[in-house]
Amino acid sequence: MTSAQDLVNNGDYEEALSKLKQALKTESQVTSLLNKVKRQMCHCHLKLQDPNEAIKQCNEALKLDENDVDALCDRAEAHILNEMYDEAVNDYQQAKNINEHLNKVQEGLERAQKLQKQSKKRDYYKILGLKRSATKKEILKSYRKLAVQWHPDQYKGEDKKKAEKMFIDVAAAKEVLTDPEKRAKYDNGEDPLDPEAQQGGGNPWQHGGFPFGEGFQFKFHFN
Repeated sequence: MTSAQDLVNNGDYEEALSKLKQALKTESQVTSLLNKVKRQMCHCHLKLQDPNEAIKQCNEALKLDENDVDALCDRAEAHILNEMYDEAVNDYQQAKNINEHLNKVQEGLERAQKLQKQSKKRDYYKILGLKRSATKKEILKSYRKLAVQWHPDQYKGEDKKKAEKMFIDVAAAKEVLTDPEKRAKYDNGEDPLDPEAQQGGGNPWQHGGFPFGEGFQFKFHFN
């Protein structure tokens, strides 16, 4: 367990999982140890971007101790990776009911609530058909494909208005998700292109190269 904790601290989650599995073989009947192992396995799978397995392990940890705040927080983060924001809010709220003084609980709850609200608006990951764990390379690849598909000058369908909207949404998604600072804000529940989120309002596209109004022209770049 000590080795596993050291590996977790160093970010070596694959090797930590191996150590945790060894611990399970040694002592599989000691409830307190089993809870700790399952919680740590949940955390490792979360860090390895495997939300489904993380949720499974956290569920098992919480069966042993329903008041395990760390397991609740990690399960909430796994739900966020799966875009299950209602469940994430519920887990963080439960964690807050147990210990409202932990910063990570309060901050996590606020973030989950922002993402829950954000999900009812424009979802840049869904627009590009990607998971929240998508790399910049995957984002650009999806953007290039969809920008060509929805470019109004190239669009073969009859609904030109839909094509215009989709093209603008695809461009917005690319702008936000390929910029580390903007993506960090978005992942924290704040849309940097949402006029309501900008101080003083204003046109969210004024810095994005997509002016509206007369003479609007569609242009996109593949870099």
